[in-house]
Amino acid sequence: MTTTEVTADQARQALVALRTEIGKAVVGQDTAVTALVLALLCRGHVLLEGVPGTAKTLMVRALSTAMRLDTKRVQFTPDLMPGDVTGSLVYDAKTSEFEFRPGPVFTNILLADEINRTPPKTQAALLEAMEERQVTVDGEPRKLPVPFVVAATQNPVEYEGTYPLPEAQLDRFLLKVTLDIPPRDAEIAVLARHAQGFDPRDLAAAGLRPVAGPEDLEAGQNAVRRVAVREDVLAYVVDLCRATRQSPSLQLGVSPRGATALLAVSRAWAWLSGRDYVIPDDVKAMARPCLRHRIQVRPEAELEGVSPDAVLESVLATVPVPR
Repeated sequence: MTTTEVTADQARQALVALRTEIGKAVVGQDTAVTALVLALLCRGHVLLEGVPGTAKTLMVRALSTAMRLDTKRVQFTPDLMPGDVTGSLVYDAKTSEFEFRPGPVFTNILLADEINRTPPKTQAALLEAMEERQVTVDGEPRKLPVPFVVAATQNPVEYEGTYPLPEAQLDRFLLKVTLDIPPRDAEIAVLARHAQGFDPRDLAAAGLRPVAGPEDLEAGQNAVRRVAVREDVLAYVVDLCRATRQSPSLQLGVSPRGATALLAVSRAWAWLSGRDYVIPDDVKAMARPCLRHRIQVRPEAELEGVSPDAVLESVLATVPVPR
């Protein structure tokens, strides 16, 4: 089926079906799965924050299987070099020439595991790939596949030997999702599956099959661009972002890039919810995952227990909502 044969409704049904399909392998992480789908629709990237063992790798593998997309995983370590991610020139003795060997970044979904464990030089190499959709090796730019999404993970507990992501790179992530330990019932369901022989390395045996593809994604991206936004809703997005800049608890508010990101993901969420127009509730639903990593709490407020999510809650409660 070609892209022209996929209607917006068919694409929406296929992308909504992803959550059910991925649920065959991953339990209780619907929010993170939805965030990855929204990132694909907006051509953005996702930062997944959670302790080890919350199925981050399994979720990305399941998504790529259910969408017929290629995926690669890179374990970021302090000795990882930029060329280990982007690829490098290798001398070929037969031809007496240097040839380019692509790195793992040449994929559709790159799982950057523990991204804050690698030095700034390697983080900067990934930044070019995230922003420009290309890598430059020996002065020559090389385009990355379409679609291209980075799903980066970081551990919120262990900070020893880490290199915190600079604000410029954090701002390049469309969404930041916190993966919590699943509730008791979901954890029991996980153990029950393993007791019945579930093997996370064999997704085909779990019954996982492709339910969407690149053609659905492209049709969805085209449909999202046609989602209407009223002027008062645009003003609401701007007012929310401006309110963070005036918050006494913050030393860094949301930039204009953050406002455009909130608008983009609100349109994608509205379309995925079955509407061709944005309502204020779409903006409110996306505000926390889209903005929490774009603001910085003042050290004195942090000592008092103020968190980015708490500040955003206050902003959402005080900024007037358009009718």
